[in-house]
Amino acid sequence: MADQKKPVVVLGVSGGIAAYKACEIVSRLKKAGTEVHVIMTENAVKLAAPLTFQTLSGNPVVVDTFAPPVAFEVEHIALAQKADVFVIAPATANILAKMAHGIADDMLSTTVLATKAPVLVAPAMNTAMWEHPATQANVKLLKDRGVHMIGPAGGLLACGDSGIGRMSEPEEITEEILHLLNSDDSMRGLRVLVTAGPTREAIDPVRFITNRSSGKMGYAIAETAAARGAEVTLVSGPVSIPAPAHCRVISVETTEDLYQAMMRECRNQDIIIQSAAPADYRPMERAEQKIKKEKGQPLHLTLVENEDIAAAVGQNKRKGQILVGFAAETENLLDNASGKLHRKNLDMIVANDVTRPGAGFDVDTNIVTLITENHQESFPMMTKKEVSEIILNKAMELYQAGR
Repeated sequence: MADQKKPVVVLGVSGGIAAYKACEIVSRLKKAGTEVHVIMTENAVKLAAPLTFQTLSGNPVVVDTFAPPVAFEVEHIALAQKADVFVIAPATANILAKMAHGIADDMLSTTVLATKAPVLVAPAMNTAMWEHPATQANVKLLKDRGVHMIGPAGGLLACGDSGIGRMSEPEEITEEILHLLNSDDSMRGLRVLVTAGPTREAIDPVRFITNRSSGKMGYAIAETAAARGAEVTLVSGPVSIPAPAHCRVISVETTEDLYQAMMRECRNQDIIIQSAAPADYRPMERAEQKIKKEKGQPLHLTLVENEDIAAAVGQNKRKGQILVGFAAETENLLDNASGKLHRKNLDMIVANDVTRPGAGFDVDTNIVTLITENHQESFPMMTKKEVSEIILNKAMELYQAGR
């Protein structure tokens, strides 16, 4: 990267009413540990003060192409070369048209034309302008050239109209910027399927059997794989956390739903990581109406075993495919996990003792042991993000060895 200590984001602010929202983007990027340089168009200056951006970024704000440089360097070239990611938010119809047709008549359009960094634009304009054939043609041209785009969103616009044209929220834009900064492309071209979360088995219309899985581990794995450039399919049970960006999400409710989704998807994947916690049993019968209490009498449920999804996927394993499973145990951790490795035709199993503090359900940390046919390695407590990194590193090692 351009700076050995901090990644560099060059943020272009063009003359849309959403220019004031770009201040929050700068603030969020600084909190995330990036260096930010801001370029404003002359129209943007009429809507938001350069001093605000200078204060938030800690760097001079550039507006005039011909202003005396702060350092002895051609400023638009210097900023273009510094950028690890180049962002324009808001991006008006005007700047999109300039970018599409190579027009460089101000500091922002000149600098973005000179950069080789990934470019992200966040369009913001009136609905009619966004939908105009000229704008849509420019957007298509930019996307075809590899320019990344986020939004616009729908809703009430500053002009009073309601429709598509609002700039995406600063939080979403910042998340996309950080994704581009963190993407290392080491898994580009690979198809990765991750399962996450619990399943629910209905007892009656208002009650169900489930477990304590939060989905955090699987979501961390999916997010990390996407950041490495993989084409990620996330099959998720009911959870209360937002889906990671850049993942195709398939939502499931029951273990049978999960089984059907896996049977449809598994053959087309290169790496499958099954971190979901499907219910092992379901009620033999589901009551059509809410079950009422009967004067203190116990309720008897007959449970039947669900399909063993990991074993079914293992039976359908194709040559070169890597299968990773999870073993959440409360006793005999290594013996139980090793048994699952062989019974379910897995290449690796991630074992964790959920009774240990920091390794249980609905926490942000985990303590795992990775077990393969010929090796096992235990790791200390770390964040689930860090655990996702070591799981994917090992899965990639196995994938490369099997090619």
